[in-house]
Amino acid sequence: MLPESTVEDWLREDLGHHDVTNEVPGETTGRLVAKEPGIVAGLDAACAVFEYLDVRAERAAAAGDRVESGGTVLRVAGPAREVLRGERVAVNLAGHASGVATKTRRAVAAAREVDDAVTIAATRKTTPGLRGVEKRAVVAGGGDTHRLDLSHMVMVKDNHVAEMGLEGAVDHFRERASFATKIEVEVERPEDAPLAADAGADIVLLDNMTPDETAEAVAKLREHDDDTLAEASGGITVEDVPDYAATGVDVISMGSLTHSADTLDYSFRTG
Repeated sequence: MLPESTVEDWLREDLGHHDVTNEVPGETTGRLVAKEPGIVAGLDAACAVFEYLDVRAERAAAAGDRVESGGTVLRVAGPAREVLRGERVAVNLAGHASGVATKTRRAVAAAREVDDAVTIAATRKTTPGLRGVEKRAVVAGGGDTHRLDLSHMVMVKDNHVAEMGLEGAVDHFRERASFATKIEVEVERPEDAPLAADAGADIVLLDNMTPDETAEAVAKLREHDDDTLAEASGGITVEDVPDYAATGVDVISMGSLTHSADTLDYSFRTG
């Protein structure tokens, strides 16, 4: 459920102080139509915009559905002025979210060609103010949200290790975190993967390694500890996914799912 204040901010940004463009009398209907195939997402946000303006909104598709070019995903009806005021914000939100979902679905499909067990996950590289929309879009595409914010998991990075040492950093955060909070440790060399597991990591993040280095790190980790999860990350593209899926990692996390996804092209048609 989106806060009204969020929707207000979206509309205020687009409408400004004196919107003359949309001063259109009467009632109208409208449809959100895909101009290219893709995976549907962002309709909750689009509906929230119209409903805030007292425009009736009805979904014609569900999050995660595939839509073909020409397919309708949302129908609205209400005062023409309000329908037109909400149009661009709704189209932008749905287009961006559907682009994220579409890219995620491609990454998931690429992983499944190699290993059904590999999870494709997002990161915190999201657009400020749109994290909820983007993370839900990742789920619509078949991916995992990863941590939603800093409170969901402790990630021990190289700067923490530089300050406190590997074991010292893990111990420091373990003392302060809830028993339910997982600790992930980032490593950049294959030989450090079992050391991170020894230090108490629940998840070892294999960062910026090549597929060959990742496979080596996973092998070293599995020889030492079969319970600790292995995650690959660091500039991985959809095209790279099969090579990383073949390394034996449990998770492939990709910032590009949210920060570099193309917008799915939608058109809003009234009448």
